[in-house]
Amino acid sequence: MIVPSKLKKGDEIRIVSPAQSLSIISEDNRSVAIKRLNQLGLKVSFSKHAEESDEFLSSSVKSRIDDIHEAFKDKNVKAVLATIGGFNSNQLLRYIDYSLIKRNPKIFCGYSDITAIANAIMKKTEIITYSGPGFSNFGMKKGFEQTLNYFKKCLFQKESFEVIPSEKWSNDKWYLDQENRKFIKNKGCWVINEGKAEGKIIGGNLCTLNLLQGTEFMPSLQDSILFIEDDYESNANNFDRDLQSLIHQPEFKGVKGIVIGRFEKASEVTKELITKIIKTKRELNNIPVIANADFGHTTPLITFPIGGKASLKVHKSKVKLKIIEH
Repeated sequence: MIVPSKLKKGDEIRIVSPAQSLSIISEDNRSVAIKRLNQLGLKVSFSKHAEESDEFLSSSVKSRIDDIHEAFKDKNVKAVLATIGGFNSNQLLRYIDYSLIKRNPKIFCGYSDITAIANAIMKKTEIITYSGPGFSNFGMKKGFEQTLNYFKKCLFQKESFEVIPSEKWSNDKWYLDQENRKFIKNKGCWVINEGKAEGKIIGGNLCTLNLLQGTEFMPSLQDSILFIEDDYESNANNFDRDLQSLIHQPEFKGVKGIVIGRFEKASEVTKELITKIIKTKRELNNIPVIANADFGHTTPLITFPIGGKASLKVHKSKVKLKIIEH
C-alpha cells in the first residue's frame, strides 16, 4: 500500500463536495471550521464548484469530478477533505481518473457517503485513504477534542497508536445549537466475541460500502478487519441484512475481525440487539467482534486508514484496538 505524505504546518488542504454541497453549511460553522484548520497550521482552499447546489443539494457529476481531479493535480494541495456526506458519491466512481490520483498520491478524507469514493480509490490505486471528519465537523465548537486528537494522530504523525474510548459522546444536532449540547457518559466498547486479529482495514459506512458489491470498485476482504457503522436510518433489521449481504461476499471468509461504530440513538440499536445479530451468524463465531467504537454518525469521530493495518485483541471485558500502519 502507498501511504500518502503526512500533513505539516504550512500545507494546503482543499475542501471538495463529492456528495452534498458546501452551501448547506452555515457561515458561522464554516468560520469555526476554517479557524480550527488554520490552528493546525493548514491553509484552507475550496474547490471551484464546492457551493453549487441543485434539487438534490448536490451538483453535477462533471462539477464534482472536475473538483476532485483539480485537487489531486494541484501540487500545492497536500490533502483533500470532503465537505460532508450525502447520498450520491457512487455516481462518480466510473469517471474518476484513478491513474491521475496514483501519480499524485495525497490524503483523501471523509466519512458516511464518502465511503464509496475512499474505498474505490484505495482499491484502484493502492493508496491508503481515510475515514474521518469532514469539513463540516470541524465547525463543532464543543466536544470536538477527541475527534481532533485522532485526526492529528492519523494524518500528522507516523507512529502507530491505540484507540482509547472517549469519556463522553454526543448525538445531538450541534449544528443547529452550538451552545446547548448534550453529552453522554461513554461505557466503552461492547465486547461481543473474544479473540485477536491483525489485518488490513476495510470499511466505513456499511450501506454505502455495500453499494460497491459486484463492481470493480469493491475492495478485497482478504485478511481484513472490517470497520463498519451506519446512521439513524439503519435500525437493527436494516443493519442485520446489510451485514448479511457483506457476509455473502465470496471473500468474506478472509475477514479476521469486526469493529462496529457507535449507533445513533434514533436507530434504537442496543447492545443486546447487536449481540443477538452477531451471535446468529456462524461465519462470525471464531473472530473478534466489538461494537460502540468511537466512529460513525456520533461524536467523537476517530480517523482511521482504509487500506492501513490494525490489530484487535479482545479478552473478557478488555479491548485493545491499535492502528499499526496509516
